[in-house]
Amino acid sequence: MANEYILEMKNITKEFPGVKALDDVTLKVRPATVHSLMGENGAGKSTLMNCLFGIYSLNGGEIILDGQKVAFESPAEALRNHVSMVHQELNQVLDRNIMENIWLGRFPMKGIFVDHQKMYAETKKIFEQLDIHVDPRVMTGSLQVADRQMIEIAKAVSYDAKVIVMDEPTSSLTEDEVEHLFRIIEMLKKRGVSIIYISHKMEEIMQISDEVTIMRDGRWVATEPVSNLDTNKIIRLMVGRELTERYPKRTTVPGETYMKVEHLSSAVPKFIDVNFELRKGEILGVAGLVGAGRTELLETLFGIRTKGEGRILVEGREVDNSTPEKAMKNGFAMLTEERRHNGIFADLSIAFNTTIANLDPYLKGGLLRNSLIKEKVDKTISDLRIKTPGSKEKIGNLSGGNQQKVILGRWLLTNPEVLLLDEPTRGIDVGAKYEIYQLMNQLAAEGKCVIMVSSEMPELLGVCDRILVMSNGRQAGIFEAAEATQVAIMEASAKYVSAGGVGV
Repeated sequence: MANEYILEMKNITKEFPGVKALDDVTLKVRPATVHSLMGENGAGKSTLMNCLFGIYSLNGGEIILDGQKVAFESPAEALRNHVSMVHQELNQVLDRNIMENIWLGRFPMKGIFVDHQKMYAETKKIFEQLDIHVDPRVMTGSLQVADRQMIEIAKAVSYDAKVIVMDEPTSSLTEDEVEHLFRIIEMLKKRGVSIIYISHKMEEIMQISDEVTIMRDGRWVATEPVSNLDTNKIIRLMVGRELTERYPKRTTVPGETYMKVEHLSSAVPKFIDVNFELRKGEILGVAGLVGAGRTELLETLFGIRTKGEGRILVEGREVDNSTPEKAMKNGFAMLTEERRHNGIFADLSIAFNTTIANLDPYLKGGLLRNSLIKEKVDKTISDLRIKTPGSKEKIGNLSGGNQQKVILGRWLLTNPEVLLLDEPTRGIDVGAKYEIYQLMNQLAAEGKCVIMVSSEMPELLGVCDRILVMSNGRQAGIFEAAEATQVAIMEASAKYVSAGGVGV
């Protein structure tokens, strides 16, 4: 008789110095189903999956896979036993090609040489199954984040997995790409694969789940068939209270113009001829499909990417933001989209990660004033409600949402006038999102300017004063958020899609 559950994690306990991350958690997953795992950041979802995947050892409890008790000592052992995991933070070798990333550590061999022909054929076969149209020989670093996410899913499938964990898999995907992923998930279910799906996006959970388990503060709260749940009930179980409004009310009216961008283009043509004004106390959203040039616009404003044509004026004076250092001196700060790749120093402390952007205020006679650092970092932890045992904790040990708060705190300590936020709520739960929205409102009330890129249309409409829409590297319009609709923004996002990219 077949087992009722393909995977049982019973009474799982995991402790780190100063914190009990998991306390008697049980998760039971049926064969060929999507079992969603939900909870606020810091609830223990990723920690639980890291215990399954052999990244962490257990302090208590047991794991049963397909009727057999297991205790994987490494991810390699989990993969050999057909358990795969698509991590929220992509961890790829960017200067190697796609097929090398997929088969890393298990290259097909012909004698003492790697069999590149076989590797290519095997990769193409998986891509055809998953309807992925990318050349396996292309360098991984040249891909958009969305394509890299799909490559990770293909890699998980390549292990002939019985269980695939997907941790926030749609956080960088467009609507069409999300639908593509859901078709892949449906195909995997038909092949008998079970999916453990971690997401904060309620609509997705309701659409694809068979069952949902909700965690809070490292403990199991509930497991329900999705038919027994609605959005309000999930939020109530997750946060332990009613959350009646997703977006805090705006109380600030933007003031006079602080910054002007005139005919701005990137040197490597990713976007051209962008024009807008930014007022004091304004939150300006940037919408568009993946590849529209949104991130590139922010990176050019911050000096990460070289400017081609155009001018950036602050209070009527042209500024030179040709490097991040110069941009920071001109009052700019930027939160990047991929915090794991280019936002944090994972093996170093929260204190280091919070203060590294600007050490000058903490120097006296060439020495760091550690007491002042501790005071500022402790205040940041308190103000942003960062869940951590203390400032000496490695940032890599925090949940994704708490890492995001640390990086926000880092930039707030530089006291910027213009804060550039690239997908600031990506992979963050509803409660933490609300806190970040409140923080943005608070900055606006202080007269600061905020530019936010987001792929979530309701978020842009709910948080911003105006929304600039990018389409295939071109500016397609600016809308007053109070009057805009999702349909109007989507139409503008598609305006230049058929025209070919600016770099073509």
